[in-house]
Amino acid sequence: MRTRLIAQIGADQRDCDDVALQKTILVSIVLSSAFVAAIWGSIYIAAGAQTAGAIPTAYSALSLSNTALFGAFRCYGFYRSTQLALILLLPWLMTIVLGSFNNSSAVIVWSTLCPLGALVVHDHRAAIGWLLVFLLLLAASALLQSPGAPSALSPLIIILFFSMNIGGVLIIVFCMLYYFIDRKNNFQLRSEMLLLNILPIEISNILKGEPRTIANQYDEASILFADVVRFTTLAQSMSPIELVELLDEVFMCFDFLVDKYHLEKIKTIGDCYMVVSGVPRQRADHAHALARFALDMQACVAAREFHGRRLTFRIGMNSGPVVAGVIGRKKFIYDLWGDAVNMASRMESQGQSETIQITHATYNIIKDDFVCEARGSIKVKGSGEMQIWHVLSEKTKVMGLDGTIIL
Repeated sequence: MRTRLIAQIGADQRDCDDVALQKTILVSIVLSSAFVAAIWGSIYIAAGAQTAGAIPTAYSALSLSNTALFGAFRCYGFYRSTQLALILLLPWLMTIVLGSFNNSSAVIVWSTLCPLGALVVHDHRAAIGWLLVFLLLLAASALLQSPGAPSALSPLIIILFFSMNIGGVLIIVFCMLYYFIDRKNNFQLRSEMLLLNILPIEISNILKGEPRTIANQYDEASILFADVVRFTTLAQSMSPIELVELLDEVFMCFDFLVDKYHLEKIKTIGDCYMVVSGVPRQRADHAHALARFALDMQACVAAREFHGRRLTFRIGMNSGPVVAGVIGRKKFIYDLWGDAVNMASRMESQGQSETIQITHATYNIIKDDFVCEARGSIKVKGSGEMQIWHVLSEKTKVMGLDGTIIL
């Protein structure tokens, strides 16, 4: 809840995830260090070091005012630069006022939050610049300190502040890096999930390791196309948002079945849904798995309405060798090519409503395990007359008394 509230300070709808994360971390650092500085200042003042106590008190007031201005005007560049400068300079001033590293309990260690924070909330080049300035101030502190100067603080207070300064900086740096890494891991996980929604995991892993052209030959695979019957008429009777929601609802059902049978969804083209079995993971039962998938598709569509409408599909299947690969460098896609793909598309486009139409190649593979009805032959563009079958159901297998399977 607190993180959400902090994230709202200076937030802008135009911010990308990285900038939004940087803002949240910087505001968190500023508010945390302002709170600590107020406590530090109170202790210094109570111990009799009024000048030294005024510096962290002033830092706390300036930081809170600057954060309020950032929340109102959202000038992130100005806010970041001024806060990093305050974090860098004020601990250095306290070191000078108190006279030495020892008398100040190494308070300059708080200045390390500037270059370390810049790595997270800015970029590595800016962080190098801030680091160089810190090193210059550190050197100046060494030259300006008076090692033998008496301290306005008691030895007990000095030791207390040593532990508070070192522990406080460590806690803030640890929390900053912990939150940064956690959010970055979440961003990476989301990116991974988006990539896996586009590409098979095997292809995704290859591209992440070595961006290159990917093309593979698969000698045995089965391809399926499914298309809504009379989709054009349906589209004309619906608003654009209704149409997209209807297709989304249908394709979500199909996506579930793809996962169930461990298939690979290739793409949707308008109202057409394309799936392959045996690519990129080769499997001996590629045609059987895809036939079961097709029967479940039919059952899914027949059993329910989508946005109050009954739909029917044509489904076409074919089996054979294919080439699979990734094309493009922007908005790339994993796709299939080959005569087997073209023939599967023809089976769908020349099929009948509420049928699963298959070629002779697929029939030869599944005929012993599925009930298929011969439908004669049709003329297929580029291939002439071809025999076709309709898949009706999967055959029921019963175990006999002697252990043999009876269909």
